[in-house]
Amino acid sequence: MLARGMTALVSLDAVSKRYAVKASLFATWRGGPEVQAVSDVDLAIAPGEILGLVGESGSGKSTLGRLALMLEPPSAGSVRFDGEDLTAADEPRLRAFRRSGQMVFQDPQSSLNRSLTIGRILESPLAVHHRGMSRAQRRARIAELLELVGLRPEMASRYPHELSGGQRQRVGIARALAIEPRFIVLDEPTSALDVSIQAQIVNLLVALRERLSLTYLFISHDLRLVRYLCDRIAVMYLGRIVEQGPAAEIWARPRHPYTQALLAAVAEIDPARPAPPRLGGEVPSPIDPPSGCAFHPRCPRAESRCRSERPAPRVLAPDVVVACHAPS
Repeated sequence: MLARGMTALVSLDAVSKRYAVKASLFATWRGGPEVQAVSDVDLAIAPGEILGLVGESGSGKSTLGRLALMLEPPSAGSVRFDGEDLTAADEPRLRAFRRSGQMVFQDPQSSLNRSLTIGRILESPLAVHHRGMSRAQRRARIAELLELVGLRPEMASRYPHELSGGQRQRVGIARALAIEPRFIVLDEPTSALDVSIQAQIVNLLVALRERLSLTYLFISHDLRLVRYLCDRIAVMYLGRIVEQGPAAEIWARPRHPYTQALLAAVAEIDPARPAPPRLGGEVPSPIDPPSGCAFHPRCPRAESRCRSERPAPRVLAPDVVVACHAPS
């Protein structure tokens, strides 16, 4: 939920994504079980904003990131960019959108082609989206991109295995910036890096956001990092957004028991209040999710209503939305 008066650059409206469970390597069960990866998500990101998306592994964060870029079509709902419904766009229009929306992946070692030099890796999106560029112009743009992310232009002749993990991730960021996007999905961009290098990458992302007027969806499991970097936080559990609001508000006063449990694992939220219980149990299977509130099997405050009735999102404070029958 955006603050009053703000308009969305990116919005997902009632978006869901289902995957059929494969019976074998060669066949799919028709009418059989499905993985409900994302369920009825409403999310909006304002121009220039950094929205943090957090949740345990398997919560659907990465799938939601791919849906926001239309790298996968949603099973239901709509994805809009700058007011345009991308789910109704044809293939030429989607190709044009690729210039506006890009992704930075978690593991730079596996996301960069090891057989290509850094220069060739950065030249590839330029060749696709800027076909009128001369070779000299492409070389100049590659040098500019490397300097933009804090690397020396001569690194264009190196291969990914010749770089450190932090340098490879800088190349991944440069590749995303090559065609001057407005929106970038950052999928756990620092999780494969040492702590000291993580800080450098985060500071780079902040500087690039300011310099290039970028908008980020920042996917992470590191709540401290999200608190530092993000303007707002959305908390995802088993394919659904259970709480969202300003980062400072979510950190200071989480209202959903799942958000409380996540934060209890990393810090005391308010020393004057009893610490909420740590999160126990396992994430249920998305093939057979619990009825009612999906969190109820792990929730210390679950009541009979939670087992049978799915909670609707409701506004509990300015710009804070929570899907819970008994929020605190």
